[in-house]
Amino acid sequence: MRLFFYIGGLFLLISCDAIGTSDPLDKEQLRQEIRQMLHNYHRDIAGEGLTAEFKYLDPSENFFWAPPGYGTAISYDSVRRILEQNAPTVKLALFSWDTLKVFPLSKKIASFTGIVTGKIVDTQDVESVVRMIESGTLIKRNDGWKLLSGQTALLETTSDGENDP
Repeated sequence: MRLFFYIGGLFLLISCDAIGTSDPLDKEQLRQEIRQMLHNYHRDIAGEGLTAEFKYLDPSENFFWAPPGYGTAISYDSVRRILEQNAPTVKLALFSWDTLKVFPLSKKIASFTGIVTGKIVDTQDVESVVRMIESGTLIKRNDGWKLLSGQTALLETTSDGENDP
C-alpha cells in the first residue's frame, strides 16, 4: 500500500511539472506578428477598398465593435452590412497608425490600442481627414490574427487635419 502512495505521489509530481514547463510566451515575436497584421489591414483597405476588412474580422458570434456614432457595440453581420453599403461610395481610404501598442495576453489572444489617421475620398472627390483612437482584442485563428472586439472613437481635428491642442 505504501508503494502505491509513493508511485501515485511521483506521478502527481511529474504531471505537475509537465504543466509548468509549457512553451514560454514570446511576447516580442507576437507583437511583431500583430503589428504586421494591423499594418497589412490598412494596406489592404487602401488597395482593395473597404471590403478588404472582411479578411481581418473574426466572423464568430463573439465578434463585436463599437464604431464612431453608435451608442452600442454592433455584431459582425452589422459591420459587414455597413461596409458593403459604404464601399461603393468610397474611392480611396488611406489609414496609418500614428501610435500602436500591442499587448499579447497568450499565444492566441492580444489587445491593442493606438491612434489612427486617415484620409477618405468619396466618389464625388470630397476628401475627409479623420483621426481616431482605437482599441480592441485580437484572436489568432488558423488563418491568422483577427479583430474580435473593440471600439473606435473620432478625435477632434483642425481644418488642416492636425489634432486640436
